[in-house]
Amino acid sequence: MSMGRRAHEFRRIVQDPTLLLGLLVAVLFVAVAVVWPVLRMVGASLTAEATPLFAKLVTKRVYQRIMLNTVILGLGVAALGTALGFLFAFVQVRLDVPCKRFMHLMALVPIVSPPFAVATAAITLFGRSGIISYRLLGLQYNIYGLNGLLFVLSLSFFTVAYLNLAGMLRALDPAIDEAAINLGAGKWHVFRTITLPMLVPGIAGSFLLLFVEAIADLANPLVLGGDFTVLASRIYMAITGEYDVVAGAVLSVILLVPSLAVFVVQRYWVGRRSVVSVTGRPSGRPQRITAPVARWGLFAVTMACSLLILLIYGTVVVGAFTQLLGINNTLTLEHFNFVTFGYGSKAMTDTTALSALATPISGLLGMLIAFLVVRKQFTGKSALDFGAMLGIAVPGTVLGIGYLLAFNRPITVGGLTLLPKLTGGAGLLGGALAIIIAYVVRSVPAAVRSGTAALQQIDPAIEEASTNLGADSATTFRRVTLPLTRPALLSGLIYSFARSMTSLSAIIFLTTPNTRIMTAQILNEVDAGRFGNAFAYCVILIAIVLGAIGILYAVVGSTTGAERALEARG
Repeated sequence: MSMGRRAHEFRRIVQDPTLLLGLLVAVLFVAVAVVWPVLRMVGASLTAEATPLFAKLVTKRVYQRIMLNTVILGLGVAALGTALGFLFAFVQVRLDVPCKRFMHLMALVPIVSPPFAVATAAITLFGRSGIISYRLLGLQYNIYGLNGLLFVLSLSFFTVAYLNLAGMLRALDPAIDEAAINLGAGKWHVFRTITLPMLVPGIAGSFLLLFVEAIADLANPLVLGGDFTVLASRIYMAITGEYDVVAGAVLSVILLVPSLAVFVVQRYWVGRRSVVSVTGRPSGRPQRITAPVARWGLFAVTMACSLLILLIYGTVVVGAFTQLLGINNTLTLEHFNFVTFGYGSKAMTDTTALSALATPISGLLGMLIAFLVVRKQFTGKSALDFGAMLGIAVPGTVLGIGYLLAFNRPITVGGLTLLPKLTGGAGLLGGALAIIIAYVVRSVPAAVRSGTAALQQIDPAIEEASTNLGADSATTFRRVTLPLTRPALLSGLIYSFARSMTSLSAIIFLTTPNTRIMTAQILNEVDAGRFGNAFAYCVILIAIVLGAIGILYAVVGSTTGAERALEARG
């Protein structure tokens, strides 16, 4: 880009105070909350003390095994989770079968549940002394290790693939299938040669996203890993068990490399490989599978998976009201007393309050970045978009260590404190501010993506008309853009609150006695074998998330005055 064009851009930005302020806020957020902690963590891994550790990790067999375990787990969960998500999506879109609403709800349940719910219920049901494995079938099955992790993580993450692929299947133009069938092709041939190739970008994207989620997950390997150690759990042990921040930073860099590599591939390669089949609103009805064997066979498998999910979360609910499920089934409210009135009450109130504070920040900041990326022209727009999306690409464990290193002391320049200490018991608000920032960083990417998709569907002429009538950028954004993108904003807010309430890996190193977090407390209860307390935590957490979703729908979901005015003029 020429210097003259850059100068023109700069003058245009300076002349629009709202655009200038929005850019400054977005750039500062990405630089301070995302890029700086990662750079600080990478810098700690490049010190003279850390250099010998790299050679040790590369050559020592135990660490080679840990890295191999991580890749195996990521590939296995990505394959199983994507296949399960595709199965649910295909049944929803292409089959006329009963109970589709029930199967859809079961597929969405993992979104609002904490990371330990499935793992803890799986131990209770299928562990060595499990209700089903031992008491019903007489087997002492060892659920700890790779098999248990594949089972639990696939059920926990397949929703991502399901929502992605269901949307793609609905967007495919049925006229293409009809044309192939009219030419004599069978439905299996159409599926194999037309439908499946068109879904390759979505399948590949889901596979890569699930791979990143699996290798970055910390909660489930801590509960179910057993002797199967992965990088995320090894990093946790290095920090909390060995108090070796340098080793944690080195291991984090090793985990960061495949995560970022896969993220870049998913972001650019899959996007360039997308197949366009819809040039307008799809016409006709998607081709339905009518062959009885295929139809009812797919239905049976999907229903079995749905019932398994219902069994798992039913175990969580029942376990919260019993002394020790499977051993002492006496009904009790002791676990809820512990969580709501006893030691756990602070974790409940702290987590809800911090998540509630982070949610509007995440939603509005995501919409702001989406607005800047889609509607404005400036140098570095792609870099801003990429930086905002790093919150989902950087593993939570890596981000947490980066926060420890970046914000464990005040940031000063020339004796002027630009940012106070944020982490630790003496940090600002007892470390609560660092947790809020971590929540925002992890939630903004979803708000950006939903906002970008919504803005791309809105004619810019609507906003240009507002500007031509004398409204500035702030008024246009507040009175026109936000009302028109209300569904995207609602989606971002819901995701942000649910993600914050159920987050663990990004904030486990940031919690203090002054700021207790429910997911960290659940981990403590599971480690201590107090499954009833853990189940009660899970039930209350899910109830809080569902209640918050209802409130958000009531507050944000209503039609605003600006939207009604636009509809009247339209």
